[in-house]
Amino acid sequence: MKALLKAAPGAGFEWTDRPEPEAGPGDVKIRVLRTGICGTDLHILGWDDWAASTIRTPLIPGHEFCGEVVEVGELVHDIAVGDLVSGEGHIVCGMCRNCRAGRRQMCIRTIGVGLHRDGAFAEYIVIPGENVWVHHTPIDPDLAAIFDPLGNAVHTALAFSVVGEDVLVTGCGPIGLMTIAVARHAGARFIVATDVSPARLELAMGMGADAVVDVTRESIADVQHVLGMREGFDVGLEMSGSPSALPSMIENMTHGARIALLGLPSDPFAIDWSKVVTHMLTLKGIYGREMFETWNSMSAMMQTSPTLRDRIASTISDRYPAREWETGFAAAKSGGVGKVILDWTQV
Repeated sequence: MKALLKAAPGAGFEWTDRPEPEAGPGDVKIRVLRTGICGTDLHILGWDDWAASTIRTPLIPGHEFCGEVVEVGELVHDIAVGDLVSGEGHIVCGMCRNCRAGRRQMCIRTIGVGLHRDGAFAEYIVIPGENVWVHHTPIDPDLAAIFDPLGNAVHTALAFSVVGEDVLVTGCGPIGLMTIAVARHAGARFIVATDVSPARLELAMGMGADAVVDVTRESIADVQHVLGMREGFDVGLEMSGSPSALPSMIENMTHGARIALLGLPSDPFAIDWSKVVTHMLTLKGIYGREMFETWNSMSAMMQTSPTLRDRIASTISDRYPAREWETGFAAAKSGGVGKVILDWTQV
């Protein structure tokens, strides 16, 4: 099969032939149809310090995908050959305290598809049956391929109730944009989004934001006054990882506000802990998706809300045949686009 391979430490991938993976009794083999390019994949491509400390080569990367089931292990139930599926990229141990308590997203031994074992940048992938998500209603394969990042957005947006609440979203990359759309769908009152890119701020308005703030030129506090807000935001969704985003967010939250943090900073930074304490703020880290309640929520929303479905699909800006992966990765690296999709039916 054709695959993108990180053959050895260092920058770059190889477009090469690899043996097709074999499915065990508890596994499902999937013919990959589409993959999304994630920021993690860019780190692996460029071989930065994080990649060098995390990735063991040789490795086929890629964890955002959809495909068609071609083989089902004898111990797998409720999945059939021909099903259109996506994959949960976190493979858990099933035996640690969190796994046994049903908190599998908090497994202490999580293995990442495309990070610690071969991933989806190939014509075929094998994952455990329990990690396969079957799409029981019609869905565009491009959209099915981005259920992984959509899950991050849904997990973050629904970490706290947003019904009737004023929500501040910092960072309008693809997942931040999805988060705006989900918060709007879930019943937020005012949604304000911040970024430094005018193009992304324009996209945020299309996702359902009531106002946007270019933090290089405008003040979040001023926008609050324009909207008629009196006491600050009730819920904060930090999606950027920018060192200035969380301190700025804390300055604009009401007493007792709740903040969900998905953005991953590259370096430590200081925040005003006295305000966190005296204003009784709640900060919650978000990693991946709840398994599998987030997946249930995603599928239900995509099935029942055409408006939300269209907004999420609109975050996909570029599509390339898999054989043109270099062009696709260059587009994703440029930072001026939404989600980039590779089509693995064109190799």
